[in-house]
Amino acid sequence: LIAMQALPVAQFPEIVPPQVKVTASYPGANAEVVAETVAAPIEAEVNGVDDMLYMTSTSTNNGNYELDITFAVGTDPDIAAVNVQNRVALATPTLPVEVTQQGVSVKKQSTNMLMTVNLLSPNRTFDRLFLSNYMEINLRDPLVRLAGVGDASQFGLLDYSMRIWLDPQTMTALAVSEGEIAAAIRRQNLQAAAGRIGAPPGNEETSFTYTLQAQGRLVSTEEFENILVRTNPDGSTVRLGDVARIELGAANYDAVAYMNGASTAMLGIYLSPGANALATADQVYATLDRLAERFPEDMEYAIAYDTTDFVRASLSEVAVTLFQALALVIAVTFAFLGDWRATVIPTIAIPVSLIGTFAILLAAGMSINTISMFGLILAIGIVVD
Repeated sequence: LIAMQALPVAQFPEIVPPQVKVTASYPGANAEVVAETVAAPIEAEVNGVDDMLYMTSTSTNNGNYELDITFAVGTDPDIAAVNVQNRVALATPTLPVEVTQQGVSVKKQSTNMLMTVNLLSPNRTFDRLFLSNYMEINLRDPLVRLAGVGDASQFGLLDYSMRIWLDPQTMTALAVSEGEIAAAIRRQNLQAAAGRIGAPPGNEETSFTYTLQAQGRLVSTEEFENILVRTNPDGSTVRLGDVARIELGAANYDAVAYMNGASTAMLGIYLSPGANALATADQVYATLDRLAERFPEDMEYAIAYDTTDFVRASLSEVAVTLFQALALVIAVTFAFLGDWRATVIPTIAIPVSLIGTFAILLAAGMSINTISMFGLILAIGIVVD
């Protein structure tokens, strides 16, 4: 009983090597440019990091770059992530400015998926863009904070983004270039510190000090449409809305999740190494039930994939097998010996064998999983024989 409380519970044993993922984005670049300007400098520095087995990278035509570094089994994933981060920092100065502005992400990759959570709108009141952002803002953070959850990430995340569709014909007629528009957006869509009025030692006689608040970053399509691109000598102006169509959409539409033909937001929850899968899954269910109380109308969650179903079934079958073995040993022994005292001896052998089995599992640092449960059934069978 002591060992069962201390042993982690999972679907499979810890045999998957830990991984660290490096991601970067070069907006507007094709796969060849990404490979030459982003992949080459990063991989030249990361190659040969401590305990690394191999690494694989992907450069796509939408400007995305992913590098997966696989480490030897038993490597501490936190230390591996730190080592990779230090190597990536050496390559950062050689990357394009557009890439460093987007940021280069380095984080440990959890390969043991626990379950997937889907957010649905049965009556199609909310579209996939709203569902994805609602999940990212309201569901992901509480779930990641749970004990035993290593990571949680969406499949096909649709981040809110202001999409600006330029009209080339109008731009040509007004002699406006893309660089001019990009410079105007960067210049007018920023968060600036406006300072204070009446702060000492400027005016000691002032009784009050006022902190100024500027408008900050733009948030609506109307505000983006009013961005001033150019002021002509005759007093006329060219605004962003004159040369572009602006809409609030997603940063990218590369991946889409569906469930039963309907758009859905899909969140994958990964188990941290050595965590108890059953206890973690119970916490996830309880947290989702609590968060569902604040869902808007026509929104619900569903779990279509849960690895703990197999673990629970395995534990149930092992318990059934154990009681069957006890009943079989007692019945057969008593039928041949005809003495209850003699029957007690082989009956006690079964729990004794289980004590030894769980003690070895705990001492060897193993877990209760479908493989070890199968071994436990074999151990019970041998004792019965």
